[in-house]
Amino acid sequence: MTKTFRIPAADIRPIAPGLGACYASDHITVDGQPVGFMYREEPDGETDSGWRFLSGHESQDYLDDPDHLQIYDVNTIANYDPDIVAWLSAPYGSAFARSASGEFMAEEDSDESPV
Repeated sequence: MTKTFRIPAADIRPIAPGLGACYASDHITVDGQPVGFMYREEPDGETDSGWRFLSGHESQDYLDDPDHLQIYDVNTIANYDPDIVAWLSAPYGSAFARSASGEFMAEEDSDESPV
């Protein structure tokens, strides 16, 4: 499946470089929706940051299809939604959801990941 990304690779700027890899939903990178939910779990490997970024509108069926999630550099997702940058140093186990006012708020009971 060929994806058409909202931001061409040539337009990615160094907003949050050197933080490693993450998973992100096509809702963000293809559909252009802002990050609505982000959480950090123990990394899957040495280059994994542990960050997972979702729009918050994905259904479980959508998330169960691996074609809708992809590994990216955290910097790439920061280009899609610079609002995440302030939270990128949060420890493993952290989770944040965008409130109705548009600001990220810490989520309680963040040990359960939707992916």
